[in-house]
Amino acid sequence: MPKVPLWDLPELPGNQLPLHLQLQKTRVSCNKDAPTNTENVTYSGAYAAMGVDNSLRLDEFRKNFKVKVIKLNEEDMEFDLIGIDASIANAFRRILISELPTMAIEKVLVANSSSVVQDEVLAHRLGLVPIKVDPRLFEYMSENDVPNEKNSIVFKLDVKCERKSGERRTVYSHDLEWLPSGSNYMLPTESSSDPSSKPKTYTSFTSSQDSLPEFSNNPITVTPGIIISKLAPGQEIELEAHAVKGIGKTHAKWSPVATAWYRMLPEVVLLQDIEDDDAQKLVNKCPVNVFDIEDMGKGVKRATVARPRACTLCRECIREPGWENKVALRRVKDHFIFTIESTGALPPEVLFTEAVKILEDKCESVITELS
Repeated sequence: MPKVPLWDLPELPGNQLPLHLQLQKTRVSCNKDAPTNTENVTYSGAYAAMGVDNSLRLDEFRKNFKVKVIKLNEEDMEFDLIGIDASIANAFRRILISELPTMAIEKVLVANSSSVVQDEVLAHRLGLVPIKVDPRLFEYMSENDVPNEKNSIVFKLDVKCERKSGERRTVYSHDLEWLPSGSNYMLPTESSSDPSSKPKTYTSFTSSQDSLPEFSNNPITVTPGIIISKLAPGQEIELEAHAVKGIGKTHAKWSPVATAWYRMLPEVVLLQDIEDDDAQKLVNKCPVNVFDIEDMGKGVKRATVARPRACTLCRECIREPGWENKVALRRVKDHFIFTIESTGALPPEVLFTEAVKILEDKCESVITELS
């Protein structure tokens, strides 16, 4: 192929890169041995020699940034974050896991437990039971605070397996009973000279929680169906569980999500027409049915990319020699498929909006410190 003089090369449009550099900048190429072009080019002068400004502009970010909801229900949410850097997506993930507050059982007062489950194991299992209540309605409780209706929730667990039944009994999370008036257990205090003095319990509730408007028609519950213990005939468990507000950074039991994760959008490109027997072979290779066969007429059948979003980059389609020249597997660097699975305290869409607020507060604090 003859060399083309530099002065005869076509001029590039303003502020645009050549196709191969644009591909390296915006895509991760997934070859059969390892991915390439995984780094993000964030240096503003990276392409200065080509007359392209690589600096981040707020107006361009606003124009390109999009959030597209794909699936939403009470338990999980899948949406696309388009036009952002991986660091921002990861910031949302970390905030969702460790910095959004929830209510979780922190203190367990055991009055009687004759089950085979040790008290500390029982308390640990109770702490992991998700509580269905909005944590924004409660305050944090410090070491100097006393438990009250604004910072604590009290549950009672009193179950017994009768001897005459002859069968084991399973203790579930929905056996926990909410005590809106606070603890029923009395504090071990010294005897008072005043006989009219009222004995104090472990909580200092001045009013019942179910008298508050937010709880009057919406009682506090826990996620049902979780096995806590199993009792043999004659065994019983009697205890109180006190829940407080916390974050997942302190302990995983306060994390509001079962999981929060993201992946870059897969991009599957056919580099040439794949027809007839090769088309069927390609369809059979893929375990998640990314490809399909389209009838082109006159007995010609051609492979098409029908479901690129389902691609898991298992690379089965390019593993055999020669197929890398036919199929290209890529990932879009600024397009993330984000999934949130809520434990039940708050809906997943509320969790994401709260994560955005926390990130906003962090940015404001940084700007304040710098200024």
